[in-house]
Amino acid sequence: MKKYSLFILLISTLVLKAQSLSYVDQAVLFSSDDNYGTARFTAMGGAFGALGGDMTAVDTNPAGLAIFNSTGFSSTISYRETNTKSTFYGSSINNSDDDFRFSQIGGTVVIPNHGNSDFKKITLGFNYNLIKDYNNSYAVQGNSGIATFIDDPNLNFDDNETNDVFYRNADEQFFSNYTSGINDRFSFSIATQYKDLLFLGVSMSFQNIDFFQNAYYEELNNDGNGNLLDAFNNQFLTTYGNGFNFGFGAILKPYQNLRIGISYQSPIWYDLTERFIITDPDSIYTDTPYPWIDGELDVIVSNNENGFFNETIPNFYDYSLNTPGKLTGSLAYIFGQNGLISFDYTYRDFSNTKLKPSSFFIDENNDLNKNLNGTSSFKIGTEWRVKNFSLRGGYQFTENPYKKANSSNNTTGYSFGLGVKLSRTINFDFAFDNTTYADSYAFVDNQNVAPAKLDIDLNRFTSTLVISF
Repeated sequence: MKKYSLFILLISTLVLKAQSLSYVDQAVLFSSDDNYGTARFTAMGGAFGALGGDMTAVDTNPAGLAIFNSTGFSSTISYRETNTKSTFYGSSINNSDDDFRFSQIGGTVVIPNHGNSDFKKITLGFNYNLIKDYNNSYAVQGNSGIATFIDDPNLNFDDNETNDVFYRNADEQFFSNYTSGINDRFSFSIATQYKDLLFLGVSMSFQNIDFFQNAYYEELNNDGNGNLLDAFNNQFLTTYGNGFNFGFGAILKPYQNLRIGISYQSPIWYDLTERFIITDPDSIYTDTPYPWIDGELDVIVSNNENGFFNETIPNFYDYSLNTPGKLTGSLAYIFGQNGLISFDYTYRDFSNTKLKPSSFFIDENNDLNKNLNGTSSFKIGTEWRVKNFSLRGGYQFTENPYKKANSSNNTTGYSFGLGVKLSRTINFDFAFDNTTYADSYAFVDNQNVAPAKLDIDLNRFTSTLVISF
């Protein structure tokens, strides 16, 4: 099957519009993680690589499964609010979106060893966890002063091919981006404890991606002589598929209060299918009076009552994505029954991201290798117990994988939470976390038009029920 670029094909010699995500940007998006987890995990910034004892933590270091002393169960719901401020050539729009969903469920089965072996127990675990929530929308409006729909030499956007009507004056540009779907994961883990010294674990995970994007672009131009142009471009992208990866790790307790963790998560090997509606350059026609055909490129001009429209071609394509693996080192110090502090450092080399078949993605893989680099992320968490209450806090920092990114494109976040022990077997945990970063979106593929700037502020409320037996 012929591979089409995600940069939409437009009629004749018109400038290309890069509204939908490119394969390169999709690869980065599908490799990222929103740090969803239990409320305890979230409140402590996700710094659990040397702690364990939490169902979400097994996706960082499966050895943490062996920290559980009893069979248990946890279930989590999350509410997310995303505020996006878009800025384009001095014009700003404040956008807000929210989402409420079930985000985690998991359980453990602890099998004690009653013999004389130094391996005290085996712990089995399963966990469903949301990786990333794609539900969001925002709009951009402004005027770059650069018209991209100027003329078409074959049509001239009117019925008279001999006149010279050029729509060089830009009046307004508008872009809206709507995305929906999720990336989630099912994990199965097994871990064991050797004496009071060492915890070991392995896991395998099955991921699912279901992503939809609707990108809409409109441009208003004039020729300076009273002739007006209104161009619409509507694109639809659906990507779905499954992936697999594995992980292994260890937690060492050299003495009672200190824990040292190290873990590795392999790349995720995704098999994906996309459906992308693209315009057909050979389907231009001028005898339709309707001003709007969903999913197509439409150009309407004031000196032609018919306008110009073209049909669309649904493009189906199967491909594979290999995300970068990650290596995590962790430290935790336990202050007896009073509290703890923990730290995680994770390294990922995004330049190792690969799209396959390689022969079809030569340019995209070169771009991934050339434009992405290795990233570091830091997570710090703490917890302090006061009778039946646990007070928690955390901080996290993650570098942006693009080489040309600046410091504002890095992701920073803080969190805090409360745990309430209702009985010997039931706990309720609550968390709030805030994440901020800056991004950009070049919805016009023209080097003379600057991308829209996006300032993103994400707030999330999480609650978890934990039951142990």
